[in-house]
Amino acid sequence: MLFASPVIENSQHIFVDEGAGPTEWSFYDNLIDANADTAAYTTYTDENGALNIIFGDNVNGRIPSNGALLTATYRTGGGNVGNVGANMLKTIVLPLSNITAVNNNAAAVLLALAALASRKEVIVARGELVEIGGGFRIPDVLRRSGAKLVEVGTTNRTYTRDYAGAINEKTGAILRVHASNFKISGFVARAEGRDLAALAREHNVAFIHDLGSGTFLDTSRYGLGKELTIGEAVREGADVVTFSGDKLLGGPQAGIAVGRAERIVALRTHPLMRALRPDKLTIAALLATLETYRDGHPEEELPVWRMIAAPSRSLAARARTIAAKLDAAGITADVMEVRSTVGGGSLPEETQPSFAVAIGGDSATRIAQALRSAEPPIIARIVDEHVALDVRSVLPEDDEVLARAVIGALAKGGADGPTKHKNGPRAGAGRSV
Repeated sequence: MLFASPVIENSQHIFVDEGAGPTEWSFYDNLIDANADTAAYTTYTDENGALNIIFGDNVNGRIPSNGALLTATYRTGGGNVGNVGANMLKTIVLPLSNITAVNNNAAAVLLALAALASRKEVIVARGELVEIGGGFRIPDVLRRSGAKLVEVGTTNRTYTRDYAGAINEKTGAILRVHASNFKISGFVARAEGRDLAALAREHNVAFIHDLGSGTFLDTSRYGLGKELTIGEAVREGADVVTFSGDKLLGGPQAGIAVGRAERIVALRTHPLMRALRPDKLTIAALLATLETYRDGHPEEELPVWRMIAAPSRSLAARARTIAAKLDAAGITADVMEVRSTVGGGSLPEETQPSFAVAIGGDSATRIAQALRSAEPPIIARIVDEHVALDVRSVLPEDDEVLARAVIGALAKGGADGPTKHKNGPRAGAGRSV
């Protein structure tokens, strides 16, 4: 998508640099007319007047190679031709044959293994044979796909040569699995993704990379550990990259697989797809989430990224405001520094600095129980014998709701009167804040 719009029809010129210098690609009214190896693209103008550029699928027009640099020139009026500067070519739309969605990431891994390696051997590092939420274990998922597990390396150190030594005529895939909820540190070694991709290509086997949560954004920009992004995993050369639609992506529960066209087609046409595909509501919510990334506004619109991106200064100010309201209602409240955990099966052991409203004056356990019975219920944590309300986990527009709920639960004659629910949460309680 070009930022400058509307673009005058057929004024654009698209150049793709795949390592040997920029080459202009040809515009086609319909990619059906293009051969598999044709350097072609087509376009459409969306409802906002922005020009969307669509490349082929290696059947009708070819896909630019991973990591290719894209440049565009175009006209938006009758004047001089403009050039799209760095990072201004905002979205390149690839055909649906390069992406598919199922109901969760475990299903995406299962589908990839069943479609690409059933009745074959799949090589996995011993340190990546993880158990994810709900007691599901990667070896069990792998066996249910019909593939045979081949472990290589040791718990803490696995090299590319370990994978290479296990490849034979029965090998169907190399599988890399993200350690979503734990971290191994110290004397460790791990094969590089691009080395595994090269090894897989050399032996004509699939390289499947399970990113677990998955993220489009660089988590290190927010004081968190660096997570491999979805784009980086694709550029490393994986045939299939799987990740969650919820968690760090911020959308509905879903599993997404992206990668090479012929591999994704194998997933989409496998019989299991019928059982694993998401419903229309999930697809609609997922599209809305992805459009937020396309438009460049995840930190303003998606709750998880609004919370992660919130600056400490604003968190401190919000905590002081809430604490002052509670104090005015006769509730002992102060502001304390805490560490926020992202959680949700992502970024294990990574935390961010934050501020919380610390509530005292009574047993922390009794206060926490009373808050769980508030309307809406409030799920707090206990830090240093104080009930802590971490404001990073609350959206700014809910601050007033939070303050009123606390006052209603803890203050005698508070904003909503004293709590009437002393024996646990009420049936049908509203949403937590």
